[in-house]
Amino acid sequence: MKIAIIGTRGIPNRYGGFEQLAEKLSVGLLQKGHDVTVYNSHKHPYQEKKFRDVDIVHCFDAEHRLGTAGQFIYDLNCVRDAGKRHFDLLLFLGYTSSSVWGRLFPKNTIIISNMDGMEWKRSKYLMPTRRFLRYAEKLAVKFSDHLIADSPVIRSYLESKYKKEITFISYGAEILDGEDEGDLTAFNIKKDNYFMLMARMEPENNIEMILDGFSASGTDKKFVVVGNASNSFGKRMVRKFSGDKRILFAGPIYEGATLHSLKAFCSLYFHGHSSGGTNPSLLEAMASRALISAHDNEFNRAVLEDDAFYFSTASDVESLIDSVKDITDANEKVENNLRKIREQHNWPLIIDQYEALMTKCYNQAKR
Repeated sequence: MKIAIIGTRGIPNRYGGFEQLAEKLSVGLLQKGHDVTVYNSHKHPYQEKKFRDVDIVHCFDAEHRLGTAGQFIYDLNCVRDAGKRHFDLLLFLGYTSSSVWGRLFPKNTIIISNMDGMEWKRSKYLMPTRRFLRYAEKLAVKFSDHLIADSPVIRSYLESKYKKEITFISYGAEILDGEDEGDLTAFNIKKDNYFMLMARMEPENNIEMILDGFSASGTDKKFVVVGNASNSFGKRMVRKFSGDKRILFAGPIYEGATLHSLKAFCSLYFHGHSSGGTNPSLLEAMASRALISAHDNEFNRAVLEDDAFYFSTASDVESLIDSVKDITDANEKVENNLRKIREQHNWPLIIDQYEALMTKCYNQAKR
């Protein structure tokens, strides 16, 4: 098949979950014999026309000039270019800024959309934006031949609302070995003597709740916060907790080995995400053998089941931190989560599932 992937900033991954998926999936499908193209922002730091033999098309991206509105222009440019290249199948990763161009999607081309999370539920958006996101979701359903949900929770929601068949395909993660305690020296921390979280600085990720709980605890361990704190919420968090010298705002960290070591050696990894689907950073923490405490919601429970500690309030976090030394089933939870990565969330399986769906849709279209 001649396949294109649209909707990310591009590959190789320099940004996040969908970019990671685009990189792994494009290379995997190419190795299976398909002709694969990925659309990249013209501002992507990688400017070559191929990545590991995957074709790359750079399209003008106005986000650096117009902010979020520029994403709509970028997606329009990608859609218009795709219409000239006669792809068998387009895979859209997300729908927020692409589904509005649905009437321009190329004809006689199969459209598959990964529906991401329930974007309209995110607390960071004002009500007019949430209404638009509901509308964009409906457009994605209307203009797609098939839909993918990365969480069973999202699949149930979409099937119930739109009465359409939805395919559940999760994200993948890699189990890494060789973590290095030397990676901790730059942060002035030691193995099992700190807690951590890694997240975008947004209210819905419950960073304030987690840090309120930690700040109220009696522990002498440190807390490492990984994420770019340059936005307004991040700056407010830095100001609010500046008096607690145990809390270290480490900024964004992109070096994979360092992140792996930080997760592997922490006493407890806090995952505060409360919306969306299967979160890549959670899978990566599981793959790094971190003992996990997660915000108590249906998305996190669908992934972690009983193999995590859950919190809903700052008091819950405080209690967890003060009692972490008494945890007796940590190894069992860690091993169970590793098994889930091996059996449910590994990249070869994810790539096989995408290829199977694409082949099914392709064969049906050819009948």
